[in-house]
Amino acid sequence: MKTVGYLGPKGTFTELAVRAIFPQSPTKMYTTIPKSMDAVKKNEVDFAVVPLENTIEGSVNLTLDYLLHKEDLPIIGEIVVPIEQHLLVHPNHAEYWKEAKKVYSHPHAIAQCHEFLQTKIPAAELVYTNSTGAGAAHLHHNPQERGVAIGNELAAKEYGLSIVQHNIHDFANNHTRFVIIKNGKPEKITSPLYKSDKTTMMITLPSDYSGALHQVLSAFAWRKLNLSKIESRPMKTGLGNYFFVIDVEQKMDDVLIPGVIAELEALGCGVRVLGSYPCFTLEKVKAST
Repeated sequence: MKTVGYLGPKGTFTELAVRAIFPQSPTKMYTTIPKSMDAVKKNEVDFAVVPLENTIEGSVNLTLDYLLHKEDLPIIGEIVVPIEQHLLVHPNHAEYWKEAKKVYSHPHAIAQCHEFLQTKIPAAELVYTNSTGAGAAHLHHNPQERGVAIGNELAAKEYGLSIVQHNIHDFANNHTRFVIIKNGKPEKITSPLYKSDKTTMMITLPSDYSGALHQVLSAFAWRKLNLSKIESRPMKTGLGNYFFVIDVEQKMDDVLIPGVIAELEALGCGVRVLGSYPCFTLEKVKAST
């Protein structure tokens, strides 16, 4: 059976994604996103599930830059998870959460709850952890401390914490997009949570071609290929040098996307397909429970 690596400890949103798509697979936790991706490259695990984008905070640059610059690990699947952030506290101090001295959580989670924190506990120190689960684990292991954590219901259950305030995130329509990566040849992933297909491409523009980006977009437009995302990332070779990462709402075919690639290469662009893969969503689970 395939082993899946993810950002731990237990109780993270990444674990929710892993459980949904790989409910029977053995898992292995890592303390950082790069370590979980390195584990795939070293064949310590067969797959890794890592966050790529959040509705509020945008792209997870740590993940994206790893895929662009460090290792060629194909994306073989996507999981979209609805994010509901709650305020967690050790049961010993549940009545005194407004007096909390510190707030523990991942930087993205803290940013997603900025308005609540500034309104309800503005004097509390913000302590960044590697994951939301790590913040919850800290409270579990330090019951004497009057701190709070931001995390999900899974973390509260896993670490025996009380939820004193539900849904404290600033925006209701908050989702995180996770991707499944593997080493070597892509492998087909299936799940009842399937929603659609997507192809992600990295494109480098020729430096001496005026209007190159317009030509790139035109190659998709006249073929009626819908782009769900286009983002620039620095090439790290000098100011003004960028990659463009483009998501196409279609799986790799025999005509349209290969035609785009051939046209772009004829323009002098560099093209690399990061993956063509199925997309899954946990919304179906949420709607049925």
